[in-house]
Amino acid sequence: MSLSNFYPKVYVLMIAMPKNLPQPQLKPNTDVVLQKRYLRKSLDGKLTETPRDLFWRVASAIAAEEGKYEGSSREPESLARDFYDLMTSWKFLPNSPTLMNAGTDLGQLSACFVLPVGDSIEEIFDAVKFAAMIHKSGGGTGFSFSRLRPKESRVGSTGGVASGPVSFLRIFNTATEQIKQGGTRRGANMGILRVDHPDVLDFIRAKEKEGEFNNFNLSVGLTEAFMQAVEKDEHYDLRAPNTGEVVDRLRARDVFDLLVKKAWQSGDPGIVFLDRINRDNPTPDQGEIESTNPCGEQPLLPFEACNLGSINLSCFYLPGHNDDADPARAGIDWDELRRVVHLSVHFLDNVIDASLFPLPRIAETVRRNRKIGLGVMGFADLLFELGVAYNSQAGIDLAERIMGFVQEEGHKASAELARERGPFPAYPTSLYAKKKKGPYRNATVTTIAPTGTLSIIAGCSSGVEPLFALCFTRNILDGERLVEVNPHFEAALAAAGLAGPELMDSVVAKGSIQDLDFLPAKLRNVFVTAMDIEPVWHLRMQAAFQRHTDNAVSKTVNLPNSATEQDIFDIYWLAYKEGCKGVTVYRDGCKSIQVLATGEGQKKMDGESAPQNQTASQAGKPTSAVRKRPDVVQGFTQKVQTGLGAMYLTVNEVDGEPFEVFATIGKSGRSITAKAEAIGRLVSLALRSGVHVRDVVAQIKGIGGEHPVFRGKGLLLSIPDAIAWVLEKRYLKDEHIGEVNDLEVQRCPECNEPLVFQEGCLICPACGFSRCG
Repeated sequence: MSLSNFYPKVYVLMIAMPKNLPQPQLKPNTDVVLQKRYLRKSLDGKLTETPRDLFWRVASAIAAEEGKYEGSSREPESLARDFYDLMTSWKFLPNSPTLMNAGTDLGQLSACFVLPVGDSIEEIFDAVKFAAMIHKSGGGTGFSFSRLRPKESRVGSTGGVASGPVSFLRIFNTATEQIKQGGTRRGANMGILRVDHPDVLDFIRAKEKEGEFNNFNLSVGLTEAFMQAVEKDEHYDLRAPNTGEVVDRLRARDVFDLLVKKAWQSGDPGIVFLDRINRDNPTPDQGEIESTNPCGEQPLLPFEACNLGSINLSCFYLPGHNDDADPARAGIDWDELRRVVHLSVHFLDNVIDASLFPLPRIAETVRRNRKIGLGVMGFADLLFELGVAYNSQAGIDLAERIMGFVQEEGHKASAELARERGPFPAYPTSLYAKKKKGPYRNATVTTIAPTGTLSIIAGCSSGVEPLFALCFTRNILDGERLVEVNPHFEAALAAAGLAGPELMDSVVAKGSIQDLDFLPAKLRNVFVTAMDIEPVWHLRMQAAFQRHTDNAVSKTVNLPNSATEQDIFDIYWLAYKEGCKGVTVYRDGCKSIQVLATGEGQKKMDGESAPQNQTASQAGKPTSAVRKRPDVVQGFTQKVQTGLGAMYLTVNEVDGEPFEVFATIGKSGRSITAKAEAIGRLVSLALRSGVHVRDVVAQIKGIGGEHPVFRGKGLLLSIPDAIAWVLEKRYLKDEHIGEVNDLEVQRCPECNEPLVFQEGCLICPACGFSRCG
């Protein structure tokens, strides 16, 4: 079948840039992020466009699609200018693939895709191939592995036995490791398995080993029957998907408790409520929704994609209009918000026509349903401007009012487009038609998506999350450190006559102002951070936005390190009762590599607060006494193939234990050789100082690099990872390595700043790097 049946006609309508087009007023860090990730570059890496060029490229490419519709009330030229002003006023931004690829030869503009994984080798590896194509074009993928027969099932065609979903999950993870998305975004995936699949316990435990499935978020798909069995303390059936037969029964509470325990330990897996998602599926005649995109906010049919965009709520604050009697109605420019919602829906609908999808089947499904996902960012900033606490009933009421308004106006805008252009093709068989709603241009209109990089560009808080810190330090040139402060917090301090460098140092050290009793109570109540907020308020806020969102909400329920498994049990149960479609929790410090620490918490991680009656070695720190090297030592040399060439690792032993290592790679004088030698010296210093080999392995195992290679059943990610592999194989055969006792900060691989875990994703607030693409 010809691809022209699926791909839109390419309109070569070049909309000339107006001579008076203003330069965008860039926020702090915006220029850095744009240069690093979004501005087009020549083959030699030199920038070939400015920020103004970028936003005009996007605006004109999306507005040019207007030429397809004879009944349109807008001219492409004037619409392009409106789209440009919409983005450069920072009131709305589309998802990253649209900013990167609109108006380019690649032309793939969607962020979210779901691919089916069928129960055959051909279907499985087709899904791997399709995922690679999507990752290369800048998208993330979601998969359900629930169709795969359980491990040790008989395979009829060969007479062998199946290896099960978790085994194939590893193949998908390895394939993703090899692909960088256009040099700017790395592939991200969601893997889902139904709770009634016979391999569910293996799936829940899949991330027990640190670094396993590092390119996947995992979630267990919970059903109403399972949740009712938990509530009644009953057993439930496990069914083989290939036969439909009941192969086992499990006590539901045992499975739910295991989910809670693993989430307490590492944050994985999350949970999604599949029956609830499918009740809201507007096109059930096209099949069952089995999976979501990588961060969980976009449920999609197999071979479906969605393009997203977010409105910056902080731009709609009206100073001087606060009404203390009813904060939920105060201080917001509702008329302008209405205009922006309608223009944003128009923009996103045009994106569907402008996008060149990586597969004809995806293009067909997307254009049948025309789903879009309009969300919000800057919510925490708006609360600061209004003087409303995030963890308050007024905050919840404001969330409901704002998202209810966006939802209502978004559907009105979709209905207006349907009158001009016609409804989405699947409308006649949709739930809307059966309920006599619409017709609408889009099967779904709203989604609360992660906005980690977009919020840096727009200079606002991310999505519907609270701030992670009111101020933080950033490393700049020559070791100098710069303190960056939330502008609304800074303005509030100035208004109260409290601003000053000493106070900022205290806030940086504490990571919060809740213990600074000399600050006014109202200031402390309003300017709360993620870790100041009790988990129940995180969940209530997510539920408030979910009640007015077609798709789902990407948000993290942050928990202190002291949180118990019962706390997570309560959050999961509340998410079920409150109508959420899924939930992600993160307990501070639960991973061996801690995401972000501030102030006093960082000192604890660095071991500065070890009890005074402990020696350094008792506190888990290396001693300062370095053992002298004997005149004669014995050892071995092993050749290891790395992505940077063959490395020869020599390990010398004393009393059968590793004493020193020497790593040699490449020719003398190369920087790679110097790095390998430096790593070897530091490992040797640790070993000779009494640090156990298991602690050395735990520290360097899993460190990523640019050129991972296969080794046995896994990957060697880098030189330090290869050294860890040799040491672990030789000395730690029976041990499970992957966790360290001391909490550590995981830093951005591009700018070395601490990473933040929010919206189900690792994000660098400094440069925009994201582990979820």
